[in-house]
Amino acid sequence: MLKVQEIRELIKLVDQSSIDEFVYENEGSKIKMKKNVLSTVTTIQPITPAAVDIAPTIQTIPVETSAPVAQVQETKQETAKVEPSNQVDIVNLLKITSPMVGTFYASPTPDTDVYVRSGSKVSKDSIVCIVEAMKLFNEIEAEVNGEIVEVLVKNGQLVEYGQPLFLVKPE
Repeated sequence: MLKVQEIRELIKLVDQSSIDEFVYENEGSKIKMKKNVLSTVTTIQPITPAAVDIAPTIQTIPVETSAPVAQVQETKQETAKVEPSNQVDIVNLLKITSPMVGTFYASPTPDTDVYVRSGSKVSKDSIVCIVEAMKLFNEIEAEVNGEIVEVLVKNGQLVEYGQPLFLVKPE
């Protein structure tokens, strides 16, 4: 099994090379990396003064990026409308982030209740979730006293290092 540092070196080598896809299999483990992922860029042509009554033309152009990715997921993020009175509270919220890459689990087993949900009170040593990495189940502690305001990921979702998992209102 590869160590995390070896995986990082592989990512760096794939990024610097001209190959677009890399697959490594060993003892039941598989690592797959791809780069030059197809993205979409939208350009809008401005209206000229001579054609005021004609709508702008919109073009969608596929563009290739060269950033290596382990897995590509398209997500739509909708802009949240924030009331001016709530903006101060949002600024003061703390984030509980993932300390590693892995799979997020909200409960210890599929048939038990979740560790925390919105409105749950947590202390520094409260377990808020599990992140499974390389078949090891790591209990994640809140490391802050407060109240969970929002759970930012879904059960079974892949999470990255440093990705926010929860928003907490500190006490």
